[in-house]
This record gives sequence, structure tokens and C-alpha cells, in this order.
Amino acid sequence: MAVIASKAPHVKVTVVDISEAQIGAWNSQDLPIYEPGLDEMVFSVRGKNLFFSTDIDAAIAEADMIFISVNTPTKTSGIGAGRAANIKNCELCARKIAEVATSDKIVVEKSTVPVRTAESVRRVLVSASTHNFQVLSNPEFLAEGTAIADLIDPSRVLIGGEQTPAGLAAIDALVSIYANWVPREQIITTNLWSSEISKLVANAFLAQRVSSINSITALCEQTDADIDEISRAIGSDPRIGAKFLKASVGYGGSCFQKDILNLVYICDTFGLKEVANYWHQVVLMNDYQKSRFARKIVSSMFNTITGKRIAIFGFAFKKDTGDTRESAACYVMKELLDERAQMAVYDPKVQRAQMFEEFRYSCGITEETNDAGKLIQTCGSAMEAARGAHAIALMTEWDEFASYDYQAVYDVMSKPAFIFDGRNILPHDKLRAIGFEVYAIGKPNVSK
Repeated sequence: MAVIASKAPHVKVTVVDISEAQIGAWNSQDLPIYEPGLDEMVFSVRGKNLFFSTDIDAAIAEADMIFISVNTPTKTSGIGAGRAANIKNCELCARKIAEVATSDKIVVEKSTVPVRTAESVRRVLVSASTHNFQVLSNPEFLAEGTAIADLIDPSRVLIGGEQTPAGLAAIDALVSIYANWVPREQIITTNLWSSEISKLVANAFLAQRVSSINSITALCEQTDADIDEISRAIGSDPRIGAKFLKASVGYGGSCFQKDILNLVYICDTFGLKEVANYWHQVVLMNDYQKSRFARKIVSSMFNTITGKRIAIFGFAFKKDTGDTRESAACYVMKELLDERAQMAVYDPKVQRAQMFEEFRYSCGITEETNDAGKLIQTCGSAMEAARGAHAIALMTEWDEFASYDYQAVYDVMSKPAFIFDGRNILPHDKLRAIGFEVYAIGKPNVSK
């Protein structure tokens, strides 16, 4: 919304939420999320044509176009639990719009939703109001950490709507907003269902590439092949390309896991078992990679980490974001917690409360579970986390982690000192020369 306000200054954008705390944060100098370039973008237009408010009724009444941008988490209970998306929030928004609207509206799905959710939204609107509504699908294709750049210079904008005169007119209205800065040939228009399913499939394909290259890391470690060399070799083929071939401890974030599981559930619902099983394997491979990394830590440290201090470098699911949803660190740390390891966590953008909220949501762990509150310490610096540690597990590829004086880090650690590089960003040969025992994803084992 901030980018729309910035690039279309004649358009008034009002962001509303029921949470006074959230709106208060968006109206402050300390925005509630971290994203490079976001602060500058918001501050440049806030109070001009970008506003944040809790007066939902007034904003709906005034708007010509309403974007539904709410969380659609994976269901945790009931039919489809663990796979299906929970679209309760979308339905609640639709009911509120129908209740408050005083004129015809264009309603735009921005949330990632199952195919045919737009039809459900339309039915709620039509049944609860006498006004005319057109429902569009306009999913985002952006990556956290580069979201502002992705929105300013998108590879494409996708807009789906009903293929009727009124639906096409609504599509044109949204196209005219994006056309303020996006070339028309990069704005793709489709029917509603194609737009909704395209987002799920796009994320499934990206996650598939990550799981594909990660599956080869286990083979590399057995044969002394180098996964980075393999990635470079196959990525140079223009039919394959180099993107999303960086091996790691596993993908995370709010989209990949949720969207693939949603796709799996949809395929199952339509009786497409083979298709569902195919895409589910992408998730299983990601789970395997995280578990394999945790088991490698245990086996490398003489098959016991009970009572040993392990410094966890990074908890966010990727660099340049404070988002912890589906973080690989969360799942690896759960396995280390089961082994009764003592963990010291440092992440430049993640606070303890947020970390334990992710533990609670994804793993059912609270500070009281298995003494987690005592066994997991949060630190204000990497050096604090490393002091006295037997090992470092690098979980997030923050640039600062590659810039440390690792001789100084080594000096304050217990010996032998281990480094487990889950992102392959460290200078492994230099670390070994210092004295570290180094394990890297998909790399030759030089200690054999």
C-alpha cells in the first residue's frame, strides 16, 4: 500500500486494522516490521495520501476499491488440518464490507488464498448487501528482504477477475493504478481462478527448486562432491537458470510451506492423489533437510550435546527480515532441545518474545516446555552467544555473520570448537586454519 501511495500520489490509501497497537505502531517512528527501504517509503507519504486508522467503517464507506490483506494461516484443527488454508479472516472482511458499504465497491484479494475463494467472498457480499460488488484477485509476487524493490520494479503484476463487462471494467480500474509505474505489458490479466492458483503454483515451483538442490547435498557429503560447484554447473544451463539453487538448511517463511500444503490439499480434495503426493514430497524433503542438519550437529559432537552450549546465529527465516514464520532455526532448535542442549541465540532483528511465539505456533513449545526457557538464552551480540560455546550453528545468512573476526570468536569458545554452516556463507578453509571443525551443507568432508 505504501508503494501504491508513493507511485500514485493522486490515490488516497487508508490502511485499517482492528488492532490499536498495530495502527499506533504504523503511525509511529518505529514501524512494526523490518524491511529494507520500508521506513523511508512510509515516512515519505504518510499523512499525505497514506493513512493508518482503526476507523474501519469510515474507510470502507469512503473507498472505491478495498484490498483484503489478512493472514490466511494453515488450519491447525478440523477438516484439512495441517494443509488447508484458514480463510476465516477473508470471510469476516467480506461480511464487514457488506455490512458497512454505502455504495458499489471493487474488492481485491491480496491475501494468498485457495482457488475459488473469490467466489466465496462474492457470495457473502451479494447475500448480505444490496450494492454491486466486483471481486478481483491480485496476489503479490515478492520476497521478504527485497519487497520494496520487487514492488517498485515487479517482474509482473497479476490481476484476475470475472470475464464479464462489469468484471473487465473492474480489472481495468486496478490496471490503471499499477500503470502509474508498471509497464502495461507486465500487467497480466486473467480469470479469477487462474490468478488465485498461479500464486500457489509459483511458490510451489520455487520451493521445489530449493528442495531439489537440497536433496543433492546429502549425496555430495557422501561422495565429496561440492554442492556449490554443482549448482553453478547446472545453473549455467539457460533452461534451468541459477536462481533458487543455493543449498541451505531449508526454506522457511510464511508462503512456501503454507502454499504448497494448500496446493496438496486442493489436489487431494479433487481426488488427484498422485499430484498431491508429488508436491507433498517437496515439503517432506525440506523437513528432512532440517532434521538432517540437527542430527549432523549431534553426531559430529561425539553423539551427545546434553549440557553443551551451542550458539545459534540467526533465527529469522532469511536475512534482511525480522520474519520468523516457519524458520528453519525453530525446527533445528526443537531437535537440539530434545537432546537437552543449552542454546544461546543471537539475531539482529528478532526478539525473544517473537522467537517463542514461533516456537509456540510451529512446534507447540513454550518457555515451560522441556525447560526451554532455561535452556534457550537470547543474546545481544554474536560474541556473547559464542562465549563458552562448544559449537556455532549458523541458521540465517545475515551479512554480518560473514564479517566477524572468527579468530576472536574461536578464542572465547570451548575446544574443540565446531561450526555448522547452514547457509554456506562462511570462509570454511580460513575457519579450519584457525582451528574450527567445520561442517557445511553439501561440502566435502575434509576431516575424513
